[in-house]
Amino acid sequence: MNVYKIDNLSQLLRNNAYAGRGIVIGKSADGTKSCVAYFIMGRSANSRNRIFVENGEEVIIHPFDASKVEDPSLIIYSPIRKYENKLIVTNGDQTDTVYDGLVAGKDFACALRSREFEPDAPNFTPRISGMLTYENNDFTYQMNILKSADPQGSACSRFTFEYPSIAGLGHFLHTYMCDGNPLPTFFGEPERVEIKGDIDEFTSNIWNSLNEDNKISLYVRFTDLKTGKIENRMINKNK
Repeated sequence: MNVYKIDNLSQLLRNNAYAGRGIVIGKSADGTKSCVAYFIMGRSANSRNRIFVENGEEVIIHPFDASKVEDPSLIIYSPIRKYENKLIVTNGDQTDTVYDGLVAGKDFACALRSREFEPDAPNFTPRISGMLTYENNDFTYQMNILKSADPQGSACSRFTFEYPSIAGLGHFLHTYMCDGNPLPTFFGEPERVEIKGDIDEFTSNIWNSLNEDNKISLYVRFTDLKTGKIENRMINKNK
């Protein structure tokens, strides 16, 4: 068994009709850039009625058609925010929890201890989060998942992973293992995936590999580790 196997991200996505929401963090193959991707999928009309909107260096999710919003509590949030030398990416309003925690002097995992999985029984969708810390022309990153400890949602299990940045390697964390009813929660360590190509290739590989019916939006950010220059790509199925 090769515990250091690096999976093909596109293949993982093609084999999962409903990964839900997903975070990818890693370093470009040439070692010069940090790479972050966040995507959302949806099965209900309420979930599919969304678009990504850039606001400076942050990203906000807005309803595509405000008149059709049924419940904004779990679908409208800021998935990406920046605080000093840290970039936060999450699948819910815990983005603000991490941001406020950092302002208060807490670390990533400590800030998330105040949160649990989403209250959407029977799925109990996990809250997934990531944070990059830039320093000395390089970065490290952490990923966290808060998930139900049992089918009844009676308790929360908490897992935080910390990674060095390695050229060509990324980690992929998503909410569901596959489609289902209820949806089966992600389990195990974030998947090791290959980071390859420039930002346009990376973006198109992810978007074209997501299930056509269920994909909604994708945001990708590459940051040059020496100059700090940021490149963004954003795709919204709703236009």
